[in-house]
Amino acid sequence: MTARPDAYRAALARAVAHTDAWLASMSDRAVGPSASADELVGAFGGALPDGPTDAAEVIDLLAATAEPGLMAMPSGRFFGWVIGGTLPAALAADWLTSAWDQNTGMRYGSPAAAAAEEAAGSWVLDLLGLPAGADVGFVTGATMANFVGLAAARQHVLSKAGWDVNRSGLTGGPAVRVLVGAERHDTVDLALRYLGLGEPTPVAVDEEGRIQPDALATTLRAGSGPTIVCLQAGNVHSGAFDPLAAAIQLAHEHGAWVHIDGAFGLWAAASPKLRHLVDGLADADSWATDAHKTLNVPYDCGIAIVARPETIRTALGVRASYLVHADGGPGDPFEKVPELSRRARGIPVWAALRSLGRDGVADLVDRLTKHARSIAAGLETIDGAQVLNDVAFTQVCVAFENDERTRAVTARLLADGTAWMSGSRWRGRDVLRVSVSNWSTDDDDVAASVDAVRRAASGG
Repeated sequence: MTARPDAYRAALARAVAHTDAWLASMSDRAVGPSASADELVGAFGGALPDGPTDAAEVIDLLAATAEPGLMAMPSGRFFGWVIGGTLPAALAADWLTSAWDQNTGMRYGSPAAAAAEEAAGSWVLDLLGLPAGADVGFVTGATMANFVGLAAARQHVLSKAGWDVNRSGLTGGPAVRVLVGAERHDTVDLALRYLGLGEPTPVAVDEEGRIQPDALATTLRAGSGPTIVCLQAGNVHSGAFDPLAAAIQLAHEHGAWVHIDGAFGLWAAASPKLRHLVDGLADADSWATDAHKTLNVPYDCGIAIVARPETIRTALGVRASYLVHADGGPGDPFEKVPELSRRARGIPVWAALRSLGRDGVADLVDRLTKHARSIAAGLETIDGAQVLNDVAFTQVCVAFENDERTRAVTARLLADGTAWMSGSRWRGRDVLRVSVSNWSTDDDDVAASVDAVRRAASGG
């Protein structure tokens, strides 16, 4: 029997109330959680009750139990890692996505979800200036977006070498060499591990973490055979971009496939003011980004883009008698990602893009960069603070006179709770790393966060 609407109504009403309360708390709550996972396990756990619990009561219990362990990641003063916030339209669309409960594997099975994702994909290609005929797949995040791009790369370079990896696997086939910048993100290495390609060959980078074309040329000449070159749009510490045009040209001269990891930086292409950072972007062969970062949609919205649809569909597609295949044209969603069954991840992306429009996306990217530069300028006025990177995009790395002081300032800042900036290590030094990626960050958040660092640096 189909569930009646009133079976959901009370629980959903409680979820709305708790959501409103949570979002309203962002303006004045401490950013960090007040309880650890170890402390919360007992509250969430214990023996599973023998009988059922009313759905609305479960939601109240969930909200109350979780509250002390929640990080205020939606806050405009959260600058840890590269998290992003969630735009209102994207959040509401994500709720609808869950309520609609569509399995977005086949165009036939869920026409609305497939069409929304295809539209979102075409908008992404247009905004980023990428080839209109590329395949776009919606995956869990940047790690799997890199996996998809590199799976296509593996398929292509081995096929060119006369090896059918789908039929024969990797054993006995020609070795695939993968060249990466020495400061690539670790998720590139992780995706290569998933694909059985082993450790990549690092190429020298400059002081901002950008791959050096001369070093790339030397490394390309030093070997032969199937080759993949991974470039970076947005270094996780400096925010710097590899010299894409020069590096792509070199790679293609040696017959290599070029994949670009642009987890947060790919969106620079959407800004007329910042587009120069990604000159040559469209000449690559595959691209990866994560819409939950710079675009500010909920998690589970990575985007994988491959210039050659036939390559990715050969690498990831499957034929089965029980599936209704969309032969030709845009293909089925499951041919572009590693899953058959999944939620309609692209719907919140569609909602975010539709709510912002072309100018809104550009303004979002520009504002994030402006705030990063403002934070850097403010931090440099603090006694002993040194900004280590050229703030070209949304990342700021600051260090104090020595690692011990940097760690102490970081610890006091996090204990203060006004702002959250994650510690890291870069260029042989401990750093306080600032990642500006939330749409709601404003000038007041910037000022309050700089003041919080100033208090932490003064010891109070």
